[in-house]
Amino acid sequence: CAVESENQVLSIAASVKKAGAKLFRGGAFKPRTSPYSFQGLGKQGLLFLAKVREETGLSIATEVMDVETFDLVEKYADVVQIGSRNMQNFSLLRRAGKSERPVLLKRGMAATLKEWLMAAEYIMENGNPNIILCERGIRTFVRHSRNTLDLSVVAAVKKESHLPIIVDPSHAAGVRDQILSLACASAAMGADGVMIEVHNNPEEARSDGEQSLYPEQF
Repeated sequence: CAVESENQVLSIAASVKKAGAKLFRGGAFKPRTSPYSFQGLGKQGLLFLAKVREETGLSIATEVMDVETFDLVEKYADVVQIGSRNMQNFSLLRRAGKSERPVLLKRGMAATLKEWLMAAEYIMENGNPNIILCERGIRTFVRHSRNTLDLSVVAAVKKESHLPIIVDPSHAAGVRDQILSLACASAAMGADGVMIEVHNNPEEARSDGEQSLYPEQF
């Protein structure tokens, strides 16, 4: 979830590449619910991600939080992520539309399909056609998981849009023992990929350790 140290990301990157991962995502800038939670390492985290790419050959995806830091993130990332909290940050979407990097656009916590696709249109309308949609669960009343994974939206996106869609079962579940089943269900629905959080020491993770798989589980 979050870049914590050089050793952490290099260790995890080596294990997930061996398991078949194609893209390495880690947060250098972290929008957190609480202002007192770990907010990420900023530029130092981007430098650690660059080291991952250099040593493993994995492409890097990382989140951009605002227009002010877009140039910096764009310099280091192969794929720029716009998180669920920023799905309708229209200034940020317009800036992403001017980027030469592919954009990973996560669905908002309570966004309809139309709202999500219109957010993607903001990016495309400003010149960038390279968008990956990411379903990450929506906010419901349940307590057995962090969010509710909306698998039906995968089929709906396939019908309504030409854009690829991946699924993030980690943020949908919030607990690691549901992730394998949700990932398999995502594949059965025809998702183009899954984004799964992995940590080499999840008990000590500074962000979302309870929903991170151990490397051997991945």
